Amino acid sequence: GLFFFSLISFLFFLFFSRRFTGKYVTEPSAMFPFFQDIQVMLVVGLGLLLTFLPCYGLSVLTHNFLLLNFSMQWAMLLQGLLHHFHHGQVHLGLRNILTAEFAAVTVLISTGAILGRTNPCQLLVMATCEVPIYLTSEWAIITYLGVLDVGGTITIHVFSCYFGLGVSKALFRAAQQPVHPKETPTPRSDLMALVGMLILWVFWPSFVAVLCQPGDAQHRAILNTLLAMSASVVTTVVASSLMERDGKLSPGHLQNGSLAGGVAIGAVADMAVAPVAALALGSLSAVICLLGFRFLTPLLARKLSLQDQCGIHNLHGLPGLLGAAASAVAILVVPDVTAGYHFSATGGNATEALCQAMGLVGAGGGSLLAGLLMGAALRLPCLALPPQRLCFDDSLYFKVQDEDPSIPSNNVLRVSPLDRH
Repeated sequence: GLFFFSLISFLFFLFFSRRFTGKYVTEPSAMFPFFQDIQVMLVVGLGLLLTFLPCYGLSVLTHNFLLLNFSMQWAMLLQGLLHHFHHGQVHLGLRNILTAEFAAVTVLISTGAILGRTNPCQLLVMATCEVPIYLTSEWAIITYLGVLDVGGTITIHVFSCYFGLGVSKALFRAAQQPVHPKETPTPRSDLMALVGMLILWVFWPSFVAVLCQPGDAQHRAILNTLLAMSASVVTTVVASSLMERDGKLSPGHLQNGSLAGGVAIGAVADMAVAPVAALALGSLSAVICLLGFRFLTPLLARKLSLQDQCGIHNLHGLPGLLGAAASAVAILVVPDVTAGYHFSATGGNATEALCQAMGLVGAGGGSLLAGLLMGAALRLPCLALPPQRLCFDDSLYFKVQDEDPSIPSNNVLRVSPLDRH
C-alpha cells in the first residue's frame, strides 16, 4: 500500500511539475526558523513524548515518523488537486507544507488513544481517512464560520482528540482493556518522555505563531504562549505534589500538564488579551489536565470502557475545550480584544463569539462521529488487531537484540570516580 501511495504521489508531482509556480517559493526567510522548530517538535519532541511505554520505543518513534511523512504528503496531494481544479495551477511553498503538517499533527495526536494496541496498517488506513476529514473540518470552521483559532486549539487539538477517542471506542467496543504488563512506564522510559516534553515546551510558541500575521499579532502570540506555558509548569509542579499522598511529583503529570497551557492558549494567542489572562489560562488548563488524569480517565474507563492510552483527552481535549470557551468569552466581554479583525468594525463581536462556540461543537461532535465510523471500519478482518501478548512490544515489528546478561538490568555501566579520569 505504501508503495502504491508513493507511486501516486510521484506521478502527481511529475504530472503537475510544469504547473508549479515560483510565486510562493520566495517567501520571507523569517518563516523558515518557525518551520524548523515545528519539524523538531513533531519528529523529535512528540516522538520522545510517546516513549513512556518501556518496550515500545522503537515502534513509537518509527510509526510517528512514518505517519508524519505519509499524512503530510497525502494532505499536500489533496490540497494540490483541489487548488488545481479551482485555479488551474498548483502553488508549492513553506505555507503549503506547514498546513499539510498541521493535518499530519491531527493524525499523530489521534493515534495516541490507541497506541500500542494497533498495527501500522490500521494506523495508515486511519491517517488516509482522517486527513481529508480534517481538511474539510478546518475549511468549514475557519473559512465558512470565520472562527478565530490561530494556534489550532479547536481545529487541531479538539478535533484530533475526539476523533481518536471515537476510533478507540468503536475499535475496542465495550470491552475494557486489561492492564498490560508492558504498559507500565519505567524510570528510563519516563525520562525519555520527559525529554520529549521539554523539546515540545521550548518550540511550542513557534507552532502557535507561525501562521500569524507578522508584526504585533505574531509578537502577541509568542508572548501569550510563553506566559501560558510557563504558568502551566509552575501549576503542574504544585498540583502534582498536592495530588500525591507522599508529596512527590508524578512524571506523567509533568509530561502532560506542562504542555496544557500551549493547547489552551491557541485560540486567543494573537488577541489583545492581558498578560494575566494568559497566565490564568495556562494555570487553569494544567489543573484540569491533572484532574482529568486523576479522576476523569478512570471514570470514563469504568463507565464507558473508553481506552485512552496516552491521555489525549486530558492534554488536548479538556484544555482545548477551555481555550475555545475562553476565546468566546474574551470576544464577548473585552471590547478591544479583537481589534484589527474585520468583524470588530461592524460591531459583530457577539456573532463572532457564537461562531467560536459553533466551531467548537462542530469540531468536537463531527470528529467524534467520524472517529466512531473510522473505528468500526478498522475492525474489518483484513485489519486484525495484534495479539494481546505482543501489544506494546517492539519485537512484533523490529529485530530486537537481546540484552547482554553481563550488563546490569538498568543498562548503566558502573564506573568508579577514579576511572572517569
